[in-house]
Amino acid sequence: MAEYTLDLPLDTDYYGIFDSVPAADRTVWQRARACVAEILPEVNSAWDAGEYPLSWVRTLGAHGLLNDGVAGPGLTTISPLAAGLATMELSRGDGSLGTIAGVQAGLALRSIALFGSPEQQAEWLVPLARGEKLGAFALTEPAHGSDSVSLETAAVRDGDEWVINGSKKWIGNGSVGDITITWARDEEGNVRGFLVPQDTPGYTAETIRGKISLRAIHQALITYTNVRVPASAILPGARSFKDTARILFATRLGVAWGALGHATAMYEAALSYATQRTQFGKPLAAFQMVQERLTEMLAELTSMQLHCLALTTREAAGTITPAQASLAKYNNTRKARLIGQIARDMLGGNGILLENNVARHFADVEALHTYEGTESMQALLVGRDVTGVGAFA
Repeated sequence: MAEYTLDLPLDTDYYGIFDSVPAADRTVWQRARACVAEILPEVNSAWDAGEYPLSWVRTLGAHGLLNDGVAGPGLTTISPLAAGLATMELSRGDGSLGTIAGVQAGLALRSIALFGSPEQQAEWLVPLARGEKLGAFALTEPAHGSDSVSLETAAVRDGDEWVINGSKKWIGNGSVGDITITWARDEEGNVRGFLVPQDTPGYTAETIRGKISLRAIHQALITYTNVRVPASAILPGARSFKDTARILFATRLGVAWGALGHATAMYEAALSYATQRTQFGKPLAAFQMVQERLTEMLAELTSMQLHCLALTTREAAGTITPAQASLAKYNNTRKARLIGQIARDMLGGNGILLENNVARHFADVEALHTYEGTESMQALLVGRDVTGVGAFA
């Protein structure tokens, strides 16, 4: 049994930033909290063992949390604010849990909703939203991460079929799912999206082991060897990398919300620990240095909240820009790292125990800091926007 209780939510909101959240959005937030409470008892053991309980996906679907603000036939759409709050809350529970929703809803579901045919949408949207089917989004390749626009996976038309050859890496759900949205370059050099069932001959997926982050969701190394799919498998609305980038842009602000969830969990664990842990005859909270550290973390956390709320307001109004979303991710993942460093140090030796709700989040933030574009790529996107000069090469 844990010696300290450090995983209970404290609803930290020092500026009252979320006081005016509409009732409908707050209901989604509460559903996310209920989902976390249901799954959290399993998280540390799954993370420690590197296991991915697929039942979590169905639980997320049952709570109506596999939407991410996506609109489409049969879907119950939620607002950008509700989607952000849900991402924050799921990530406050666990990074793998937040990533499951990000992959399933933010990437796979959104791809089909934005670019799929009516028949594709009818077949896949509702099952994905309910967690009855698992979807993957395969863009990143072993040799192309930050320069994903240079992807080499190729799709060649052969009569009524497309033949796909290439490889992908770091693909969530890629080895345990049902369908993989595969991005490949056609014979004219255009980047196109394909619905590839994972049981298609020639599709080989290996779960990546040895991770120190996001250990309770599986990412895959995928090899496509003469994978044949019918012409109907192509996403008709996706015709260039600009379309692919629309998906990434739509999910980038969600990464900032996820970082906020991690940071909240670590700050609240440190605050709870400071009130429960006694040294030299008094609680840690009574020491000046501890209070200064808590204040530093709270200041950073409040800044992260302001970034998320301001940009989500712009997203709802349709005025957010890609560079603004990049700045939010850049800021929030950096701040989450800092909060994690301080929180782990405050807990001393207890900070490396999974049961104390800091080490797992601290490790998971490292993945969040990288995916959807590294810190350097976000800085270059913002830098180009403010200077008018591209510096990518």
